[in-house]
Amino acid sequence: MNAQTERLALTGAAGAIEAARDAASLQGGTAPRGVAIIAHPHPLFGGTMDNKVVQTLARAFTQCGWTTVRFNFRGVGASAGAHDEGRGELQDLLAVVQQVAPQGPIALAGFSFGAFVTSHALAALWGEREVAQAVLVGTAASRFTVAPVPPEAHLRTLVLHGEQDDTVPLSAVLDWARPQILPVTVVPGGGHFFHGQLTLLKNLVVRHLQSGP
Repeated sequence: MNAQTERLALTGAAGAIEAARDAASLQGGTAPRGVAIIAHPHPLFGGTMDNKVVQTLARAFTQCGWTTVRFNFRGVGASAGAHDEGRGELQDLLAVVQQVAPQGPIALAGFSFGAFVTSHALAALWGEREVAQAVLVGTAASRFTVAPVPPEAHLRTLVLHGEQDDTVPLSAVLDWARPQILPVTVVPGGGHFFHGQLTLLKNLVVRHLQSGP
């Protein structure tokens, strides 16, 4: 992402986990707000931690004072193992949290398949850890069983979706969100990868992070 990106070698149930950490942008000696862990889209369709939406999320979090960690799910890049349809990937995400942020506030974010995995991580960690913020982009609700967001986490959670997403129809995300009365922010004309709208995506995430607790 930038010259200061630090490459990390972490360990999960399937073996090595490749990760990258970016330092928070801080003013005058202030401490980072915490560590944000960001999950990438589907491994079998080219998803990696260097995906443009994932990097855009990382930039938003670093701008708002969060240390960010992106990582490759099992079987991607230098991460060991093989794709596990979300089950093992949830283990990967939780292993990353345990190693890069064993204590203190965390934030969770994910794109597409990564948002699906992140939803289950949020459900698993809520009540055990201080999850200060959550961001779910292009949530793959038409393809996977996305976990409901804990009611107490609704105000801390931003759900973003493109109006014209042809990979995950907006209607599927609304069907998931409706029983929870969970708001969804819709980007008019936006596709799944937000081509030409990454700056808008970043600004929406920054606005959410700056308004949160």
